[in-house]
Amino acid sequence: MDERRQFSRLNLTSDAKLISGDNRWQTQLLDISLQGALVKQPCDFPVAPEQLTLEFMIHDSDICVQMRVRIVHQKNQLLGLACLHIDVESISHLRRLLELNLGDASLLDRELERLFSISNAD
Repeated sequence: MDERRQFSRLNLTSDAKLISGDNRWQTQLLDISLQGALVKQPCDFPVAPEQLTLEFMIHDSDICVQMRVRIVHQKNQLLGLACLHIDVESISHLRRLLELNLGDASLLDRELERLFSISNAD
């Protein structure tokens, strides 16, 4: 299989929420990267909204990470999410979480540079 991922992913099982306007769906976060996430599709999830907010708490803390996402694939009751926007505080916490768990700060620095170059190209 051709591996197309450009960003390191962290397997992270955590309760999460998908939010669209006044609607909220409980879900399970399965993995996360600087560019997106994989979550379980909520049972009562409707036809995919254009944009959602993914929200989850970092384990054993009161830190909430939020990112605006869009669904890039739906398969086997899983939703692949691409990050459209993440605020500075959330990306700082996410970067630290990835750094601690992946153990390679220089790799994350390169990925952040790649992420910013992709964002600036749009």
